[in-house]
Amino acid sequence: MSGTDGRSGAGSGGTDAGGSGRDGGDSARTARGSGDSARTARGGGDSARTARGGGGAAAAPPAVTTPRGRRPVVAALMLGMALAAIDGTIVSTAVPQIVGDLGGLTVFSWLFSGYLLAVTVTLPLYGKLSDTFGRKPVLVAGIILFLVGSVLCAAAWNMAALIAFRIVQGLGGGALQGTVQTIAADLYPLKERPRIQAKLSTVWATSAVAGPVVGGLLAGYADWRWIFLINLPVGAVALWLVVRHLHEPSRPRPATRPRVDWAGALAVFATGSLLLTALVQGGVAWPWLSAPSLGLLGASAVLAALTVVIERRAAEPIIPGWVWRRRTIASVNLALGAMGLLMVAPTVFLPTYAQSVLGLGPIAAGFVLSVMTLSWPVSAALSDRVYNRIGFRRTAMIGMSAALLILLAFPLLPYPGEPWHPALLMLLLGAALGLFQLPLIVGVQSTVGWAERGTTTASVLFCRQVGQSIGAALFGAVANGVLAARLLDAPVDGLPGDLDAVTRALEDPGAFSAAATDHVRRAVDAAVDYVYIGAAGAAALALLALITLAPRRFPIITEPTEPTEAAGTAGAPGRQDAAS
Repeated sequence: MSGTDGRSGAGSGGTDAGGSGRDGGDSARTARGSGDSARTARGGGDSARTARGGGGAAAAPPAVTTPRGRRPVVAALMLGMALAAIDGTIVSTAVPQIVGDLGGLTVFSWLFSGYLLAVTVTLPLYGKLSDTFGRKPVLVAGIILFLVGSVLCAAAWNMAALIAFRIVQGLGGGALQGTVQTIAADLYPLKERPRIQAKLSTVWATSAVAGPVVGGLLAGYADWRWIFLINLPVGAVALWLVVRHLHEPSRPRPATRPRVDWAGALAVFATGSLLLTALVQGGVAWPWLSAPSLGLLGASAVLAALTVVIERRAAEPIIPGWVWRRRTIASVNLALGAMGLLMVAPTVFLPTYAQSVLGLGPIAAGFVLSVMTLSWPVSAALSDRVYNRIGFRRTAMIGMSAALLILLAFPLLPYPGEPWHPALLMLLLGAALGLFQLPLIVGVQSTVGWAERGTTTASVLFCRQVGQSIGAALFGAVANGVLAARLLDAPVDGLPGDLDAVTRALEDPGAFSAAATDHVRRAVDAAVDYVYIGAAGAAALALLALITLAPRRFPIITEPTEPTEAAGTAGAPGRQDAAS
């Protein structure tokens, strides 16, 4: 892919400044216009650079500079994130009512797959657009597109139309997810970013708990179409706050008109669409070794090669080569992709385990999972106290090491066990992953300036989403394979070999004899155990990426303007030195 790195020594740490350390004796490099560097010490174990006067990637000031001016913008970001976060959980509870009204039982899974597909493949495009034209127009367009999709979903007349309109929703959701995270990094300097990231994590946690409840109430006591119409007032408030209060700094007019790499965008979209379709539908709609799976995987490989060729020739590529050439960004992309892989175990298979093995109802099973969302934002909010002392890389390694041990502990749980056993593990897992994810996101966003932050953030989220899709396909095949092998010697014949089918059968008390029921439950238990072992393998891959690729000290760029009470909302100039 094209595009030079544009930064010398971005992946290296640097030497100490003769013992003049501050907060831990770590090196900082201050770039002064002509590119001369001065070494000094700075906290957190990560080297810092303050760009001045050079007009480079770090030269743009924050979008809003006063705490008072930030508050309505933060509220808008939280509302926008809530739209994207609550979407999947609120729709899932209304599926029986939707299918009963519109039909389409055989294809209803595309209500989720289509949305996920649209979000994932558009993330790189929106990241590049936000770096080129600014965050505000991309976020405004994303909210409007999401709301238009919501209205269309509420008016759907059959399942095919609803799936198509969900894809429209996903096109807006891609802009929401990436741009909200990017603006959050623009608003706050490095030392304050955990505050906004913790708030956004709280939005996801609240949505995970509130979504099923709200969706169930609307589907049961009103009409399923209200689960889409409820987005309108929330989105309208978010849109008004963004338009009214988000003021981006004026930037010099470029010498040439910005060009959008539409050929690259189309190639990325087509490649991602075919690959995700193969991963989502393989082993479900058709066997893995069937012609549709092999054809989609082969076509996606050909398109991926074509995408690389297009991006190398593009003047402003959607996925620039420096995203993978810089060690810090490449390592974080791979580590968070592995995290997306392991997250499939608790989010997809734990509810099945809770209902089929522990015998819990859907609400209680959801609670076992939701405890993870309680500890995650708390851990994320406190993570800055750790990485300010030992650095981003070490903090993330501690978090993922803990997650690895917790995932390996799951197969050691007694059978059938008590509900608090997996709930306790999920509580600990949420704390470990909060300590892992937030330092990496804050760290990688702090290694680039304004003009590259949207692309960097989008690449991280894109890799995490692809990791989740790969994990769902991979672990689904593992679970069904283990289940089929364990059911070969079942005391009754004719048992289904698919995990979903077995789970549905266990909901009927008279489906099996007592001996057969116990055998099937043990088979499900074994299948989920193997999934968690696979998730532990993904955790090991994340650790490996950080150990082998991530620099020991992240090359931090300190923005030339820091928020002050006296500064105006248009980004008045300020100063923060890296040197003491």
